[in-house]
Amino acid sequence: MNEVRIEKTGQQDVVSTSDGRLTLSVPIQIKRRGGRKVVRLPDGNTLKPRPINDKPTPIQMALARGHRWLAMLESGEAENLTEVAEREGMDRAYVSRMVNLTTLAPDIVAAILSEY
Repeated sequence: MNEVRIEKTGQQDVVSTSDGRLTLSVPIQIKRRGGRKVVRLPDGNTLKPRPINDKPTPIQMALARGHRWLAMLESGEAENLTEVAEREGMDRAYVSRMVNLTTLAPDIVAAILSEY
């Protein structure tokens, strides 16, 4: 499902219930533009989209750390995980868990790196 499209026509409506809850109905359209969703209001205006957040997520950072630490081991820069942990000021168990992320399947790594 690559396309998200919600369309509803009509007038906005507010319904109040006996217990004090309100239900608001606003006809909107949600369309994909350049990989992003755009909300079009009934009057034809669109909401300004949020800026793209290019800050890496925690799982992306963990994956990058794991690959960097594995490269340190493979290049001989560090002799073992304990030495990597000491250099980085981390717990050896944490370093070990991050290095284990390097064994994830390529499609999983691609999904992690493509999320934003």
